[in-house]
Amino acid sequence: MVIRKGNPEDMKAVLELIQELADFEKEPDAVVVTAEDLIRDGFGKTPLFHVFVAEVESELTDGKQGKQIVGIALYYYRYSTWKGKTIHLEDLVVKDKMRGTGVGYALYSEIIKQGQKDKVRRIEWNVLDWNTPAIAFYEKSGARVLDDWRVAQMDEAAINYFVENKLK
Repeated sequence: MVIRKGNPEDMKAVLELIQELADFEKEPDAVVVTAEDLIRDGFGKTPLFHVFVAEVESELTDGKQGKQIVGIALYYYRYSTWKGKTIHLEDLVVKDKMRGTGVGYALYSEIIKQGQKDKVRRIEWNVLDWNTPAIAFYEKSGARVLDDWRVAQMDEAAINYFVENKLK
């Protein structure tokens, strides 16, 4: 297995893993981002995200041996008024058939090493309360899973409603 920085050519495989995560999280129709969006947003003049990929040698669909991306860790930088520069780990995804093989740990470790290299003061992410294997994995690594914070979001429809109806 090789862990490396992702490149534009990887974005089709990255998108497939994002969709696999959405399916796992019972939101199969939630993904609207495209591979073209990922290429534009991750590899332009000012990238909005960075991604590590886990690549293994495996049999491809045509029966030949080749490299296959089996996991991703997609992250971006944030700024905390209390801590300064932080990393937000948006998604850590491992193909279902590769879970339990060390791929997730290798990607997670790469994010933590990146945080240390960049001298961030915090790395943060979200985990669903029913995903007990993930919670146990994170807690075993020394991470704290906070019970007293709630995630607040405003989707595109709510943004439009607010701007069109609340700002008048």
